[in-house]
Amino acid sequence: MDDDVMSPDVHHDPTPGLIPVPHGPATGDEALQLPFGVTPDPDHEKAIFAYLTHPDDIYTKDGTYWADLPLRERIAFVNKVQNEEAKQELKAIGRMMKKDPLSPVSWYFRNAVLPGAGLGLEGYVLFSIGNIEPLFRATWPQCWGTSATECSSNWIAAVTYLEVIGIMVGQLVVGVIGDWIGRRWGLIQDAAIMFVGLLMLTASWGFGVGGEYPITATSSMENSVSSGKLSTRNDRLHRGRKVTTAFLMQGWGQLINQALLIILLLIFHGGGGGGPYGLATVQWTFRLSFAIPAVGTLWLVYYRTYKMPHASRQLIAAKKKSNVTGYDYDSLAMTTKHFGGRLLATAGCWFCNDVFFYGNKLFQSQFISVISGPSSSVMTGWIWNLYNVIISLTGYYLASLLMDNRFYGRKMMQQVGFLMCFIMFVVPAFKLEYYTSPAGIKSFQAMYFLSSFFNQFGPNSVTFLVAGEVFPTPIRASAHGFSACCGKAGALLASVLYNYIDTQTKFYVVPWFGLAGMVLTWMFLPDTTGLDLKEQERRWSYIRAGKPDDYHGIAIHPMHLSLWERLRGVGKNYNPELDHKQKIEDMREEWAGKERMRREKEVNGQNTMGDDLEHDDFNDQVHHYFRNTTDQGMFVNDGSPGPSNYSRSRNNSSAPPFASGANSKEVTEEKIRPESPSTTQSPSSTRPVSEKEQ
Repeated sequence: MDDDVMSPDVHHDPTPGLIPVPHGPATGDEALQLPFGVTPDPDHEKAIFAYLTHPDDIYTKDGTYWADLPLRERIAFVNKVQNEEAKQELKAIGRMMKKDPLSPVSWYFRNAVLPGAGLGLEGYVLFSIGNIEPLFRATWPQCWGTSATECSSNWIAAVTYLEVIGIMVGQLVVGVIGDWIGRRWGLIQDAAIMFVGLLMLTASWGFGVGGEYPITATSSMENSVSSGKLSTRNDRLHRGRKVTTAFLMQGWGQLINQALLIILLLIFHGGGGGGPYGLATVQWTFRLSFAIPAVGTLWLVYYRTYKMPHASRQLIAAKKKSNVTGYDYDSLAMTTKHFGGRLLATAGCWFCNDVFFYGNKLFQSQFISVISGPSSSVMTGWIWNLYNVIISLTGYYLASLLMDNRFYGRKMMQQVGFLMCFIMFVVPAFKLEYYTSPAGIKSFQAMYFLSSFFNQFGPNSVTFLVAGEVFPTPIRASAHGFSACCGKAGALLASVLYNYIDTQTKFYVVPWFGLAGMVLTWMFLPDTTGLDLKEQERRWSYIRAGKPDDYHGIAIHPMHLSLWERLRGVGKNYNPELDHKQKIEDMREEWAGKERMRREKEVNGQNTMGDDLEHDDFNDQVHHYFRNTTDQGMFVNDGSPGPSNYSRSRNNSSAPPFASGANSKEVTEEKIRPESPSTTQSPSSTRPVSEKEQ
């Protein structure tokens, strides 16, 4: 570029697109001014906006999106990015351990245990009734036994039914509360209800347990995605891992519940696990097993009330942008219209998964009776269940490691998981007599543990993540709650059905839900692996404005659409060049809106210091570019809601001011001129953004 096009204020040109470090651009004291009357050079424009429009972990140096690359180049690019990121993480761990050997433990506690504490308690409570039931059956056979004489078998079964129904209601209601009142309030009330429910030991605690699903998923996801228009490298590369590491606390809750029951029974039963069991032993064991997590739940109420003030930040920003207060019914209606296939995928797959999740117990009772023989001790079943939970945890952790891998990721993981569960059930279904005999019991046991592993390293982890990830912020918790509720409908179906059919029939019925889940995933679930969620929110803004066909970005790239969406032509408008121009104009509209508000405040004598600090991801060059290439009509507001007079006069055109080929010299100096001293941005108004934040 010629020297007379860009004239320096001080020293020399900073590198185009460089994000200022705290002491200012590395090559100059001030960012550059673009002289009026000069057409912006397209290459220089791309360089200025590269850090906003083309992050180097999803775009090549020439601006090609990773999913648009030929297969060999795509593999090379993705491996390069992921290997470099792995090296950086290992180096960071090394530095942490050099400074403090235990610092990685405290980091894991802050970033995984605390965000997933609610789900840990949920897992503890959710599986507690199933774990404690064998002890009740051994102690009160007249009520809980297979040949009960004093209690109706339907009433005993209703304990499980009410638990699942309570969870379903909680998932629906708390999901709506999370989108209506806010994530923070949903988190607080959910922990409070769990605390009260644990004290009361009634069906009401199911409401709190169910509410953890949508509210923890959405808050974990939105906390992993930065505010403002610019996501961070960590958001893009590790969003799935962050949410899944919170979700896997459910497995730890189940493990702790089973381990605690074993320890308590040994303590109150004189160090032995065999029956018969005294009434005092059973009372102390099961009541303390609920009292201990009640203390943790009370702490969770405190933590969410006083330590999570910004849990609703993303939701508030989305509602503010759409001028919505309260529950966004319009977004709900638009979601069913534009994302109906996704809702079918998330709800249907979760339904199929929960039938499997409960069906897994079919294996356990069968092989224990063959391996261990008749036993009056509940310890035998508890120990085998402990092994199963540990194997499940390995599935959880492996899922978190590969969830963001762009060659495996969410969709492939869920399909493989469903397929493996189908195989693990359908094989013994047609030779059950052999596999439950001493000759085939080892193979049967292996299939049991493999089904547990692939359930976690597959649909159980993926459904939790994608049920919120594939939907826009305003209705994310509602969609997640609805999907989770449908999942528990599958659990309810299994609970009821298994009481009325024999074991052989159960094995005939269950496998086909795995096949159905795999087909639903293949047809209706989009793959959001490697997709910047900020782009999905940007697409949603076009849908919300009634212009879905005007969006041309990566959120409608065929790689990130389901087969159903591709067949319906959703991706036909994908166009990287148009999208780049759109992004700049979208940012120009946002910048002009903030500038207009700032000028109005100055006119009214209000303090404007710090106004640009919040959610301002623009560096100095972007600010100066917009100042000197934006028509002054964009700063005029007639007081009516919506865009400025200028942007309305453009009749929603997606082309930038200079994209039509008109030279900027045609725009008069009255429209493009350097800022006067009264409106020049102060140095403190530009928030420094470190490279680490990108």
